[in-house]
Amino acid sequence: MKVVILAGGLGSRLGNVTELIPKPMVEVGGKPILWHIMKIYSYYGYNEFVIALGYKANVIKNYFINLQHYNCDLTLNTKTGEIIFNNDDSEDWKVTLVDTGVNTLKGGRIKRLEKYLDDVNFLTYGDGVANLNIDQLLNFHQSHGKVITISGVKPPSRFGELVEKEGKVISFEEKPQASKGLINGGFMIFNKALLEKLTVNEDCDFEFGPLEELASQGEVMTYKHDGFWECADTIRDVNHLNRLWSTGKAKWKLWD
Repeated sequence: MKVVILAGGLGSRLGNVTELIPKPMVEVGGKPILWHIMKIYSYYGYNEFVIALGYKANVIKNYFINLQHYNCDLTLNTKTGEIIFNNDDSEDWKVTLVDTGVNTLKGGRIKRLEKYLDDVNFLTYGDGVANLNIDQLLNFHQSHGKVITISGVKPPSRFGELVEKEGKVISFEEKPQASKGLINGGFMIFNKALLEKLTVNEDCDFEFGPLEELASQGEVMTYKHDGFWECADTIRDVNHLNRLWSTGKAKWKLWD
């Protein structure tokens, strides 16, 4: 199965951070959040990725072209140009990078990947991480036979909260999960029949239109994930994820 990652958006809520890099290249623990997402899937044995690019596509292309250089110590012969990679522990990934246009909406991006896709594919956004069990997600999708499964998650609160008892503060909790309804947290699976609802047009959306139509036909199922989920939507989110990583509390880090 292929893992489709939508990585072409502007990331406007990150302000001037994305003037130089696209949103999926924002770093958490010294690595792009895109790398973290791929590591989650790789942990479960899925190592073929199709990444839909758009805004600053060349930044992501250059990252993967030079990934071995970034991950290894190397010895360079400046006269011959020979490079010897030392302690090479590069990821065993097959990554297809597709420029789907700067202004294309999500549905159009997915449709433009069609020739690279399998009959059943994973799909996620380029900014969210979770400790979601990918194998259980796949089993659920296979059990119902519908066109698409989305992962329903509880959004984290934008504010910290204090825990009190009889007026005395017991503890402070930063960004606990809110008790609201579920949102689409990414980490989806779709059958290729989804592509029949999409076009390559720039204005072809995904959630609004195609997904709504499929839902009205009973073809959208929700896999409920009660565990950790967060996205790097704002600078505050990125700082929070970096704090979790630096303090050993990165619950999405399933790998060693």
